[in-house]
Amino acid sequence: MARMLCCAAAVLGLIAMAAGSASGKEYGPGVSDTEIKIGQTAPLSGPGSAFSVFPKAASAYFRMLNEQGGVNGRKINLIIADDGYSPPKTVDQTRRLVEDENVFAVFMAVGTANSIAVRKYMNLRKVPQLFVTSGASAFGNYKEYPWSIGWGPTFMIEGTAFATYILKHTPNARIALLYQNDDFGKEYLMGLQKGLGDRAGSMIIKTQSYELTDPTIDSQIIALKASGADTLVLATTPKFGAQAIRQVSDIGWKPATYMSYASASVTQVMQPAGVERGIGVVSSVFHKDPSDPLWHDDKGYKDWIAFMDKYYPEGSKVDVLNVVGYNMAMTLVQVLRQCGDILTRENVMREAARLDVQLPMVVDGIRVRTSPTNFYPIRSLRLARFDGKSFRLFGEMVSVPEDK
Repeated sequence: MARMLCCAAAVLGLIAMAAGSASGKEYGPGVSDTEIKIGQTAPLSGPGSAFSVFPKAASAYFRMLNEQGGVNGRKINLIIADDGYSPPKTVDQTRRLVEDENVFAVFMAVGTANSIAVRKYMNLRKVPQLFVTSGASAFGNYKEYPWSIGWGPTFMIEGTAFATYILKHTPNARIALLYQNDDFGKEYLMGLQKGLGDRAGSMIIKTQSYELTDPTIDSQIIALKASGADTLVLATTPKFGAQAIRQVSDIGWKPATYMSYASASVTQVMQPAGVERGIGVVSSVFHKDPSDPLWHDDKGYKDWIAFMDKYYPEGSKVDVLNVVGYNMAMTLVQVLRQCGDILTRENVMREAARLDVQLPMVVDGIRVRTSPTNFYPIRSLRLARFDGKSFRLFGEMVSVPEDK
């Protein structure tokens, strides 16, 4: 009897597949005529909780989209799992999303080490790991990991951009680096070294790392100051970026300071540190930073403000991290629209690798562009300097070649 039931179920499954094919529709797990189920891991708690605004902004965008009819008539159901910014928890939560929740794809997972911890699993299961929230170049390795794709500029690009600027404007700088002791921080060091070339050994005079579990980085900042460095590079996440800026000021050190875009947030970093302490800090941007008055007459900015007012009123309208979630949600929707009614996991990866779009809240001239041989959607950035209120653009666009 059990065997007959199994056979019947198999037959019904084949009939359903045939019907779907006949109607021109093909669906993968988590997809139906009315829904696309998407998973996300994010630090709603823990040391990376500043990044919890990413899923909040994305959820609000999908809520707006669903009210408007969804994507080709299907509503996006975003299931968010709190991983506390802990890679072991990311593994557990990702397995739950894939195996228990049966999501179509995992989107905008937060964190470099966290996402690397599940990359092999995602690729073995052939589940799309879409637009990882990390600047690690590891997520552009389309040959070995064809089911994983990044989104923002790599930390290598940003580190190289800072090094190039330092060489041009302060060629005798004595550089100290504070970095997170994982792939994020280590890649940043490699970017600095690449940009400085044969002068890296003499110009980088001191490095200090920190762990995500460290309560403070005060001792590291003191050690970096003691080295005699006059230039400080911060490869930090928001919590430690704020601590570093505050501690540098408190001990009376006044280095030229460069800070990763991972921490370039007015509300999550500069305000907690004390905005007066951060004046002059240089970072990089590729989103239209809502704190910068440059964009306040821009249509993309005005549309974003209207979206925030209606769908995410509790969110900060000067926090670029809320723009990140918005832009990345818009990117996913673009991919899903390109898929049409062929919503299989294989097709979503094909479409993710054929993007060419200018998003309204990405800096003009920076396109989200991919190809089957380039899994780095954004490969340009601009430098920006904090003036006590906002990060203001300066200098030329920094880009890398379109194809590797």
